[in-house]
Amino acid sequence: MKLAERVSQVTPSITLAIAAKAKAMKTEGIDVCSFSAGEPDFDTPAHIKAACVKALDEGKTKYGPASGEPKLREAIAQKLKRENGLDYKPENVIVTNGGKHSLYNLIIALIESGDEVIIPAPYWLSYPEMVTLAGGTSVIVQTDASNGYKITPQQLRQAITPKTKLFIINSPSNPTGMVYTPEELQALAEVIVEKDILVVSDEIYEKIIYDGAKQVSIGSLGEEIFARTIISNGFAKGYSMTGWRIGYLAGPLELIKATITLQSHSTSNVCTFAQYGAIAALEGEQDCVEEMRQAFAKRREVMYERLNGIPRLSCPKPEGAFYMLPDISKTGLKSLEFSNLLLEKEQVAVIPGIAFGVDNNIRLSYATDMATIEKGMDRLERFIKSATVMKS
Repeated sequence: MKLAERVSQVTPSITLAIAAKAKAMKTEGIDVCSFSAGEPDFDTPAHIKAACVKALDEGKTKYGPASGEPKLREAIAQKLKRENGLDYKPENVIVTNGGKHSLYNLIIALIESGDEVIIPAPYWLSYPEMVTLAGGTSVIVQTDASNGYKITPQQLRQAITPKTKLFIINSPSNPTGMVYTPEELQALAEVIVEKDILVVSDEIYEKIIYDGAKQVSIGSLGEEIFARTIISNGFAKGYSMTGWRIGYLAGPLELIKATITLQSHSTSNVCTFAQYGAIAALEGEQDCVEEMRQAFAKRREVMYERLNGIPRLSCPKPEGAFYMLPDISKTGLKSLEFSNLLLEKEQVAVIPGIAFGVDNNIRLSYATDMATIEKGMDRLERFIKSATVMKS
């Protein structure tokens, strides 16, 4: 069997592979401390589940519009205006099978051979793979810890060529946890408008921020940048609805219509009754979101202090999401070897930074209970101090 060439160009997800390996080890009875999955460990809030059950009881089990339930598209448009200062109409919104699917729809509808997409590194590992599938070229711009892992206006300007079509920004970020300030976004917006390119703002972690950081949508900074902005978001992280697979894309009408056409020939509608849970998430009480955020904030403090107390490791303090990206370069190991040895010797699962475009780092998720964090940090410290695993 000869598979399509485009499939061979795509790398399987390292995060899913390691998470699966850790789960398999747990099934075998091995005590694994997993910091691999980007998934809140909380149950979906009760009022959201109740809305889904009610929808099932009311027979909302049939096909729906490929673009999403009208009431959900309206609720999303209202949310974007109320919380993000983005004046979208419901027809400017498509409901997708998760936030990842919204980005995939966008890139397939927009990018073709010869187009360049600017992606700051560290990046979420699926961005460049989606660009590859679309036939485009990823232009990776390296950032570093000294600047909070943020792309500067100068870097963006230098990366733009006549082939540039799209710039991807993710704030709060996976895997760094950094959050762009309003001033930083304004400076980037000026370059985007000047060079007349598009930007997609991945805001899936917008509700998980700390220390007074302010999440701002770049499209809210003026009419000209709004016209060039596409918003990708979803319900997985903020509402602990990872398995529900509900995301959305908002942007210029012509683009959204194109993604609706694409979705009508691929997945069709998102699970109908699940969409009513999403409506409840947006329109119901938000105390559950704050409770989860506060729990993440406490875990962040513990993991941050522990990581920076371990010899040979250093890690900036994240302002959002639920990840740490410590630098492991002083151990003498690259990220994949480090991660495999750590899992083998101490049964701690982390994600190699190479998956995110940085081989001197590993990613840890603190979307897990405090006991696992403490135990895992003890094991990580023991691993680091073991001379047998360190290269001279």
